[in-house]
Amino acid sequence: MSLLNGKRIILGISGSIAAFKAPIILRLLVKAGAEVKVVLTDSAKQFVTPLTLSTLSKNKVYCSFINDDENSIWNNHVELGMWADLMLIAPVSANTISKMVSSNSDNFLIATYLSSKCPVFFAPAMDLDMHKHPSVQNNIKKLIEFGNFHIPSTLGSLASGLDGKGRMEEPENIINFLIKYFEKKSPLFKKKILVTAGPTYEPIDSVRFIGNFSTGKMGYAIANEASNQGADVTLISGPTNGLKINDNISVKNIVTSDEMFNKCKDEFVKCEVLIMAAAVADIKPLKVYKSKMKKSLIKSTLEINSTVDILYELGKKKGSKIIIGFALESVNSVVNAEKKLKSKNLDGIVLNSLDNENSCFGSETNKITFLNKKGERNVYPTKDKKLVAKDILQHVKQMF
Repeated sequence: MSLLNGKRIILGISGSIAAFKAPIILRLLVKAGAEVKVVLTDSAKQFVTPLTLSTLSKNKVYCSFINDDENSIWNNHVELGMWADLMLIAPVSANTISKMVSSNSDNFLIATYLSSKCPVFFAPAMDLDMHKHPSVQNNIKKLIEFGNFHIPSTLGSLASGLDGKGRMEEPENIINFLIKYFEKKSPLFKKKILVTAGPTYEPIDSVRFIGNFSTGKMGYAIANEASNQGADVTLISGPTNGLKINDNISVKNIVTSDEMFNKCKDEFVKCEVLIMAAAVADIKPLKVYKSKMKKSLIKSTLEINSTVDILYELGKKKGSKIIIGFALESVNSVVNAEKKLKSKNLDGIVLNSLDNENSCFGSETNKITFLNKKGERNVYPTKDKKLVAKDILQHVKQMF
């Protein structure tokens, strides 16, 4: 999964024959998981239509300050500029480059550019003589000095029929340019993170088991988000039902607590961070029967034993690794979570409470309190588990 996943991107398009590549750029951004809003100059509409771009982006396309076809609705360039995580202007013509330098905001694209708080990338496209002209080169230099990111033009065939430098970089390379930027910015890039998720099933006989109602949604959300932020993620998963996982995550499927423990031991030596979101069963049968037991015999013959405390065992071998645990409590929640944090040698613990509605097993949302070993406590409102994963990983990033 790309580091562009979940990013909010403004795609600015100015008047150039290279604008025919803009729908390809847009399609690649959307495929990478970005939410894209497009801003067109009037001259750009001669090369690519707003209908095409709105269809591909599934968002309104901005062409001017006022939408006369929507009862004169004013488009807020300030709000749009603040919305974005990144702005990409591709292609950018010599005319638009000049306006960016001089702050000549006579169109919605330039006004949005001047209002943006995010990184701005620009990919020039023009004929070779225009591109090498000292005034254009001086303006490109100024934009770089302003803190913008230049995606240089390349050599190739130009609309004039000439060959030379001025051709806009190819869409795939532009996307890679953006990804590399986020790779450098992500504290989790290439960090080896081990995540556990889901329940464990402790077999009684060939058809029955001891387990819990965990669905694995929280652990999968953490694994996916860590991968989105550039981490090298391994997920050890108990039985789950159809949860989606990023293609580049290494998934190790297990069933029992013993299998979870053995797999964790194998992977723990390789990781820098362990996030133990799995709901490992606390007890298991002392003996597993190969065939189905008669109901009348279960009560008289079933003996149980404690499962391995995986967090405690791994915490003893912690070293410089970061370990985050989970605690599901119903009474004295904070006190019990703090005890678990210390006794298992954790760096942080995610506290869930059974008292909170829509925040436990099977829910799409969660309400957590994050405690760390410094004694700090962060209480969060109920959120979608994908957003909770971001909050948890933000604490991990602060620990590096």
